[in-house]
Amino acid sequence: MTNQAPAAEYELIESRLRNDPLSIEGRMPWSSNATFLVTLGGDQQADQQADDRVESNEEGFPDLPAGAIMGIYKPGRGERPLWDFPRGLFRREVAAYELSQWLGWEVIPPTVVRDSEYGPGSLQWFIETDFSRHYFTFLEDEAFHPQLKRMAVFDVVANNTDRKGGHVLADANGHLWGIDNGLCFNEDPKLRTVIWDFAGESLPSELLAGLGRLAKSSNEELGVLPDHLSPDELSMVRVRAERLLESGELPAPRSDHAYPWPLI
Repeated sequence: MTNQAPAAEYELIESRLRNDPLSIEGRMPWSSNATFLVTLGGDQQADQQADDRVESNEEGFPDLPAGAIMGIYKPGRGERPLWDFPRGLFRREVAAYELSQWLGWEVIPPTVVRDSEYGPGSLQWFIETDFSRHYFTFLEDEAFHPQLKRMAVFDVVANNTDRKGGHVLADANGHLWGIDNGLCFNEDPKLRTVIWDFAGESLPSELLAGLGRLAKSSNEELGVLPDHLSPDELSMVRVRAERLLESGELPAPRSDHAYPWPLI
């Protein structure tokens, strides 16, 4: 079964992420914090009776039981302490998704809070993709530019501190998704991203409309977003949206630390 689905099925995906039986398949490589690949739902019992282990396909990911999907589980207890972010980065992962959905921009894969084997954490729908592709390869194709600009604007508003090239994935339908969003929403200016190639370009009208709604929004209008961020962090989200509205264009780097490392 493919792990892709149209945006109209977000509610179903969210429900499955919250409620389906979860099985941890293994730890994801090259992650600084504890990050686990999981399977959710499907006929897992019958699959395990037929074969008491999960086989891997040629891409190195487990073959899914019929009807199952994959997810990425990041428990809070597996986070390394940071001096400039409080514990609970997983809630920022969820906040990034909630903000993306509130804006209607579909930049972040469905992500929920889930309490599982290692305690509460974020659980994000896994995007099946060609991992040899990343921001710098997408940049070569102008067809991706509108999506990349939208992600760039989102990252400015969310104050993303770690948008590496490998954090931009394309699904089977050519939709771009931003992953690894735990280092977002700091009150202080900390934007570090690889998406600077559109600096100075005017913002499309549909993005300006979303920014306008956000700048004027109340906490009550933001759904569950206030559950995951502090009042000051929410206030700065609005301030950043308002600043983008005033400038009408994507910003240029303003510090010597505007790029994450490594770039991919």
